[in-house]
Amino acid sequence: MQFYRDGYRPGDPDIHPASAEALARPREIPAEIDVLIVGTGPAGTVLAAQLAAFPGIDTRIVERREGPLEKGQADGVACRTVEMFQAFGLASALLREAYWVNEVRFWGPADDDRSKIVRTGWVQDTLYGLSEFPHVIVNQARMQQYLLDHAAASSSKLEPDYGIEFVTLEVGEGDHPVAVTLRRVQTGEEFVVNARYVVGCDGARSNVRRAIGRHLDGDAANHAWGVMDVLATTDFPDWRTKNVIQSAGKGSLLTIPREGGSLVRCYVDLGEVQAGDADIRSTTVEQLTAVANGILHPYSIDVRSVAWSSVYEVGQRVTDKFDDVSAGEEATRLPHVFIAGDACHTHSAKAGQGMNVSMQDAFNLGWKLAAVLEGRSDAALLHSYSAERQAVAQNLIDFDRFWSAFIAQPTVDPEHPELGGVTSEQMQAEFARQGRYTAGLATQYRPSALTGGGEHQHLATGFEIGTRFHSSPVTRVADAKPVELGHAQTADGRWRIFAFGDASGDGLVDFAAWLSDDPGSPIARFTPAGADIDAVIDVHGVFQTHHRDVDLGALPEMLLPHSGPLGLQDWEKAWAVDDKHDVFADRGVSRDGAIVIVRPDQYVAHVLPLSARDELTAFFGGFLVEQRTPALA
Repeated sequence: MQFYRDGYRPGDPDIHPASAEALARPREIPAEIDVLIVGTGPAGTVLAAQLAAFPGIDTRIVERREGPLEKGQADGVACRTVEMFQAFGLASALLREAYWVNEVRFWGPADDDRSKIVRTGWVQDTLYGLSEFPHVIVNQARMQQYLLDHAAASSSKLEPDYGIEFVTLEVGEGDHPVAVTLRRVQTGEEFVVNARYVVGCDGARSNVRRAIGRHLDGDAANHAWGVMDVLATTDFPDWRTKNVIQSAGKGSLLTIPREGGSLVRCYVDLGEVQAGDADIRSTTVEQLTAVANGILHPYSIDVRSVAWSSVYEVGQRVTDKFDDVSAGEEATRLPHVFIAGDACHTHSAKAGQGMNVSMQDAFNLGWKLAAVLEGRSDAALLHSYSAERQAVAQNLIDFDRFWSAFIAQPTVDPEHPELGGVTSEQMQAEFARQGRYTAGLATQYRPSALTGGGEHQHLATGFEIGTRFHSSPVTRVADAKPVELGHAQTADGRWRIFAFGDASGDGLVDFAAWLSDDPGSPIARFTPAGADIDAVIDVHGVFQTHHRDVDLGALPEMLLPHSGPLGLQDWEKAWAVDDKHDVFADRGVSRDGAIVIVRPDQYVAHVLPLSARDELTAFFGGFLVEQRTPALA
């Protein structure tokens, strides 16, 4: 984290002074704005936190509730989501508060008495090396509050307008083509706001989705689960680990410890139901507890307090597109209305991905909106949001359909194998096999203008193109501090080039000098005149040598740039191999060097040779707007 670059100021460095643009804006929503976010759920709060990094963009977020969410339904936070929180500077606070899911234990009927359950095995929840962060549990309301606090502390001073609900919208022409009708919940007063872009993050019953003619398609629900967050006493020995419990004929139970050391979430199998069964939704907490105790026999729980409970039916639904442009019209129309999160995909809680995928939707969209509104990219870039995220959602739906059906199967009865079911060993093996999904790491974007082909993938096999950038420990040259390389990425909308040096380091220095000095380089061509040299593309150099062997005084401007209002050097662009970890070996980077290009949402966009010049510039030219022609740079 860097601060004081514009001068010393006392107090909490996470709280930024208001920008001139923020100070000039009225508190009430004006008649014209750049971006309207509808809803403060997981997607809406991530999008607000991302756009808050751009004070020149007038963003407003409305919520029909009268205040922030107090009790959320979602709780599982995948490793990938913690990585994203790190980009916002929020991972440390999240990890301090959250429950860490270290392993999953499995229970099934005892061989000698099938009315009782016994522990049958365990697996590590997240395989070692998948991420530097764990899978954690924390209430959705807390997740959202972290993000809202981040937006409020930014120089944009972005805060939600509560008690305002979305009514409808119409897309017309002009600079602010989306006319949005909003209503004040308490008074019923309606008013119209004209926006450049609208993003519906308003849940499964999304009115924004309905306004653009989209609808959710998928399977009708046919299996019900009860869920409750309980404070209880128990003789069950694994109460503070995650458990998958199968009984003989009494259903299944998932227990997931919560933050704070005492709270536990219980998912109680209520069996097959008809879609829309109203009676199942009237199941009481006492009934859920009775079913749970039946499954746990010979153990039991004595519930002393219930923080939250619900009953839901498993179903998977997704829309065909995530914006207001019909399929086939992409060449003639630009999108102005988007939907994200549950507004465009719904699924069971069993995979633990609903909140996580919703947040990734918004992280994908936020930097693209900022790039277009700030003139760094053409508006056609916005087509890529639906193209990329709809495919991700469909893959999740397919996985969730399989996983929710698999986990709901009864356990096999050895005396009646013809009845089918699944053994404890099969359940355990399948859970381990699906680890990348549950860690949130299964997403891989297909080749496009934003994602290159794999012809040079062999130069950095551990940075797979289209997947998230897999961090590794390095040492910062300037101060010998051990740091995760991935943590150099902040949620500021910039592209990153990680240039991994050749054995001597001369090739890396030559490459960085070319970026700094050559008028044909992507830095010269796509950085606005007068902007910092790293304003659009943030370049980092990683040397194979020990940090003491790197001569900082010999580095070109690109790796020791002067930036900010005071023109200070940035000492955090040069890295070396860590004393205990060699990033080149850990991530399969060629000893001849390599260029790894990373998108603003932390996904690997391309891998190129360290000697690449024209190919690198051509890649950035596929989505960045020329700011200065080579002759004038």
